[in-house]
Amino acid sequence: MATTAPPPLLSRRLIYVLGKGGVGRTTVAAALGLAASRRGAKTIVVEVSGRGELAQLFSGSGGGQAGGHDARGGEVEVRPGLWALQIDTTRALDEYLHEHLPLRMLADLIGATRLIGYLAAATPGLRELLNAGKIWELAQPERRIPHASPYDLVVVDAPASGHALALLTAPQSFARAAQGGPIARQGKKIDDTLHDAALCALIGVARGEDAAVSELIGLIERLRQELGLTPELLVINALVSSPLADHDRVVLERALASLPDGPRTAVARTLSEDSAARHAREQVRRLARELPASRLVELERSDSAEFGLDALEALAEQLDGAL
Repeated sequence: MATTAPPPLLSRRLIYVLGKGGVGRTTVAAALGLAASRRGAKTIVVEVSGRGELAQLFSGSGGGQAGGHDARGGEVEVRPGLWALQIDTTRALDEYLHEHLPLRMLADLIGATRLIGYLAAATPGLRELLNAGKIWELAQPERRIPHASPYDLVVVDAPASGHALALLTAPQSFARAAQGGPIARQGKKIDDTLHDAALCALIGVARGEDAAVSELIGLIERLRQELGLTPELLVINALVSSPLADHDRVVLERALASLPDGPRTAVARTLSEDSAARHAREQVRRLARELPASRLVELERSDSAEFGLDALEALAEQLDGAL
């Protein structure tokens, strides 16, 4: 029996961007959101880590302050058709309580915010469940938040690998543990969305470095084991081409010892850069061998000394062309 191919990536409602810290995960998520908004999709990019890197990427974009903080709890329009949000767990809990508790019980909880915060911190996985629930709410065709209009696409800049795993597994874990009641029902709804290939997709991000590739492979293996999920797309970020052809490298290596100090230093630097680029390419091949079911996309490193909006625009164009 033939399996139905999943729809195009940017036609989903929810995309999680996963990977080790420092590989450009936030940048790829922002570029993906920018590419989707250019195609006409009303898109929001959500940062879960709390570092505020997403806001920094879009600061000074011209539209970054136009939307301001609207009534939807921190969702800010940073470009036409593109919003950004940094998840606030306390606010997510408040939204959950307003939705599920009777007004009388909710009134009794007013003033108990600190106690509720302690509960979220002390209950393993509860913070992740609340964050996952907020992300799920953003992706609904009909928002549960008053006066909030829906998005076509939600791109999630997930936290670093281990925390991302907790975020993705929390809905299923709570659904199984609670067995019944609103928490179990909510957990099952979120988990069902994660497993619906027509609605949700995972993207892995790495650099051509041993640690980044190893951590991504390990994360994906655990996702397969615990949830049966595999990223459809792997993005290798900030790649550079080898500056030397094989023959030229051999010639320079042989000549290195006989060169005077100045040229020898320059040639040694070129050989070192070439070695690093070749090693990065080997890591790409390793990732392809270990994860053959996922499509690979290579993104070139920006030449800019500081990554700014122009570089983000260029990255969005690269990514859009590869999708």
